[in-house]
Amino acid sequence: MRFNIGKPDIIPRLPEIAPVTAIPGNIDHAAWPQDFRETAYVELLGRRFFVIHDRNELALGPAEAGHDVVIFGHSHRPRQETIDGLLFLNPGSAAPRRFKLPITLATLRL
Repeated sequence: MRFNIGKPDIIPRLPEIAPVTAIPGNIDHAAWPQDFRETAYVELLGRRFFVIHDRNELALGPAEAGHDVVIFGHSHRPRQETIDGLLFLNPGSAAPRRFKLPITLATLRL
C-alpha cells in the first residue's frame, strides 16, 4: 500500500507549486508506478521525514531510525498525533473526494 498518485501525468506538473517527493499507492497498479520507491526519506530544515503510504506497514521504528516526522496516507483521513516526540501526519487527500471524506491538505511549519 502506498500513496495514491492516480495518474502519472500529475507528477511533472507538481514542481510548479513546490518541490515534490512522491511514492505510489494502492490504486497505482499499472507499470508506471515501478519508477517510484515504496517509501522515501526527506531531510528539510534539519528535520528528517519518512514517507510511507500505510502507517501500519512501518517495519522499523521511525524514532529509532532518527526520523522526526512520519508522513502517511492510505485512509484519506486527516490525522496528526505525536507519540514519544515523533509526529505522525496524514494530510488527508487533496484529490477528488473519496468516500464521504473532506478534501484536505496539510501545511507543516518547522
